Amino acid sequence: MTDVLRLFGPLAVWLGSFSAVYGLHGLVCSDRWTAAGLTLSDGRLVLVAAWLTAIAVQVGLLLVLRLRRFAPPPGFPAGVSQWLSAAAVVATLWSLFPVAVTSTCG
Repeated sequence: MTDVLRLFGPLAVWLGSFSAVYGLHGLVCSDRWTAAGLTLSDGRLVLVAAWLTAIAVQVGLLLVLRLRRFAPPPGFPAGVSQWLSAAAVVATLWSLFPVAVTSTCG
């Protein structure tokens, strides 16, 4: 079971962060955000902070999988878990990048 967590944990974290950041984007673009007294520039800061937090979590998972204590046994699971964790880092960078560089609400 722990091999399954090592394999799919980083991708599950990516899925959760993707959903959270784009859900937050919807909140920033809603009337509730401005009704709370917040501006769109506040929303931009929150979205960029969420994106950077997601990247930091993914890089942290990648580094944790390299520690002897949490690493899978040598062989197929070790290689695949490292590659999937690296893919999750790239997916986080790529799929949440528009939040940081495009206009907040369209």
